Amino acid sequence: MKISQDIFVPKERSGGAVTGHKVVVQITDYGTDRKNPEGQIVEILGHVNDPGVDIMAIVRNYELPVEFTEKIMNQAERVSKEVSTADMAGRRDLRNVEMVTIDGEDAKDLDDAVSVAFDGEKYSLGVHIADVTNYVQENSALDKEALKRGTSVYLVDRVIPMLPHALSNGICSLNQGEDRLALSCLMTIDLAGNIIDYDICESVIRVDERMSYTVVKGLLEEENLAEGEHGRYGELLPMFREMRDLAELLRAKRRKRGSIDFDFPECKILLDRDGHPTEIKPYERNVATDIIEDFMLAANETVAQHFYWMEMPFVYRVHDVPDGERIRKLSAFINNLGYYMKAVGRTGQKTSGDEVHPKEIQKLLAKVSGTPEEAMVSRLALRSMKQAKYSVECSGHFGLACQYYCHFTSPIRRYPDLQIHRIIKDWLRGRLGEERSAHYRSILPEVAKHSSETERRADEAERETDKLKKVEYMEDHLGETFEGVISGITTWGIYVELPNTVEGMVHVSKIPGDYFYYSENTCEMVGEATGKSYKLGMPLKVCVEGCDRFNRSIDFGIVD
Repeated sequence: MKISQDIFVPKERSGGAVTGHKVVVQITDYGTDRKNPEGQIVEILGHVNDPGVDIMAIVRNYELPVEFTEKIMNQAERVSKEVSTADMAGRRDLRNVEMVTIDGEDAKDLDDAVSVAFDGEKYSLGVHIADVTNYVQENSALDKEALKRGTSVYLVDRVIPMLPHALSNGICSLNQGEDRLALSCLMTIDLAGNIIDYDICESVIRVDERMSYTVVKGLLEEENLAEGEHGRYGELLPMFREMRDLAELLRAKRRKRGSIDFDFPECKILLDRDGHPTEIKPYERNVATDIIEDFMLAANETVAQHFYWMEMPFVYRVHDVPDGERIRKLSAFINNLGYYMKAVGRTGQKTSGDEVHPKEIQKLLAKVSGTPEEAMVSRLALRSMKQAKYSVECSGHFGLACQYYCHFTSPIRRYPDLQIHRIIKDWLRGRLGEERSAHYRSILPEVAKHSSETERRADEAERETDKLKKVEYMEDHLGETFEGVISGITTWGIYVELPNTVEGMVHVSKIPGDYFYYSENTCEMVGEATGKSYKLGMPLKVCVEGCDRFNRSIDFGIVD
């Protein structure tokens, strides 16, 4: 929450801060009319122009825990740096199974490895996830801190980890050539993409290669190179081809049932050593990122379904059906564009009414793909969705069009995954009796609720830091002209998104040529005298007129 109100701080409470310092202030007295608050400075973040101070202000604003206490750091440092023979006892030895990690080039906490084999009739898919619970014991200082944080936070210039780096980048990271403890979900998949058999087990693994998305994409796109030209990865190429083929099968299966894929561009903001943005470019989705996404989704569904039918206490990832009123508005709007979407009333009869099957959203997105209104319809469909959350009730995942889903694959950076691993291991070791089940039933509702809250907090902080750096980037382009697309329309103006994902607003008072008003029914800005309209998805040339770092806003003007 940004506060524009002045706060008076007496000199004796200034903590040594001087003009130009960015500080954290605690209000000590609001005053009789709450208009003249007094406070004291509790932390000096640094000079306003110091690298990283602007991001730290957002971190403090969202009360994100950053530093680990000495007790927690000492506990992390005491964890063994190598997997011992005792640790491997009773585990399935998969060290001879060919497997890789596939992540971004700069990733350091590698918590998932994958393996694929094909016998001509069926695929064997292994998703191997770091066994973090072996090193983070329940109710330990490490565990309590991980629960408090809930998730790692990925800001534009730093990562605030859920676990200390000694764990997340060390013994818990599935580093190439190192023995590591894991929980493995081993699935057998037929040629129709059906998971016909599976096994969930504790394992010990050894990753053969640490791959990047870029390298795997390059290998698969250049597979016609002569033998030997793939260098050190040549022996892995057959497995990568099988991974690609299997991922396509799994994706087709999901799409057939109605899984929705909102393909909006995310961005990567590149900073110089002083924290100033030098480039904003979209993240690239490619064959390698799709492979990992498809395999993780398969494992998450398999694990969730298994424990649902075991009737054990568990943490699910749920996504409720969209709000009925929003669906009615979406349906009415797309009808004006010549599109149709079946809605289902509460009675189960087809009406213009309350609910919609995810397949209908998927079909709608397919129909508008490549059309001028694609961005507009996609955004409106996304806005009709509810937010996914964690729950002890398995109420289904609307966006994925599946009944059973959980987060199993990232225990280094998400607490629900860590909690799930603990339950799985208790079950595998025969310890999930009535007493232990009762324990989980008592704690899991709060774990799910708190994890959902910390996830939202992290998302908001990540968005704020991105917006801040986008504003700072556009300050270097004041007066310049860009081609964009109308991404939002409100009573107060038109939002325009540029190809690099930067979004700014043309205030309604600055739209030239007429007096314009917002038509809610058609979701467009209309000129009162001329009838000229601005619609979502319409291309628009704009000029950068102003940037406001405090409000994280960019003002555009329309260029005729």
